[in-house]
Amino acid sequence: MLVEQLLKCVENVKAIIRSPDKLPDVLVGHNNLTVIHASVLNLSDSEMARHVKGCDAVASCLGHNLSLKGIFGRPRRLVTDATTRLCHAIKANPSQRPTKFVLMNTAGNSNRDLHEPVSFGQRCVIGLLRLLLPPHVDNEQAADYLRARIGRNDNAIEWAVVRPDSLTDETCVTEYDAHSSPTRSAIFDPGSTSRINVGDFMAQLITDDSTWRLWKGHMPVVYNRT
Repeated sequence: MLVEQLLKCVENVKAIIRSPDKLPDVLVGHNNLTVIHASVLNLSDSEMARHVKGCDAVASCLGHNLSLKGIFGRPRRLVTDATTRLCHAIKANPSQRPTKFVLMNTAGNSNRDLHEPVSFGQRCVIGLLRLLLPPHVDNEQAADYLRARIGRNDNAIEWAVVRPDSLTDETCVTEYDAHSSPTRSAIFDPGSTSRINVGDFMAQLITDDSTWRLWKGHMPVVYNRT
């Protein structure tokens, strides 16, 4: 979804894709799209640095498949390791201005910089998720890497972490809202966010400077407008 939205903005896009056969037909052979057939974690450091060289922005939409193997199998640190390696690759290519890094995450993850209020019941459930579901910990650690290790004053990287709630499939962009913190419980009162709306918002972060200035260094939560 993000790639398609970026191409609509007439951007040149490189996409690292493990299974190119799953690329939507509308994107196949697109003049502004370069497809790199690889798994991010299998690329060498030099290959990774070469692929991100010259990019004004890097985005990660990686996540774990909702299957037994995807949830409990390896790699358990898919999102965190990819985020870390992509940031190292950005830093390996000195630039005159910071590169944007946009990470897709989850509304179930709290922004610890804001001390977001979480009910006792939700804290208990999140604690169980940390123990039982490796993907939750992976998402937390990836966001915390950007928040705490990269921070807001890095010379090479500026970042934003996009937190959608329960993901849905829609065929077109609809009205949606972005908030600094969740407005509802991701566990007991979840909202919904279409994948195409997430892609549109991430594309806006990458291509629109005013949107980026508003949300850089933050973890906006995105909901479909109801």
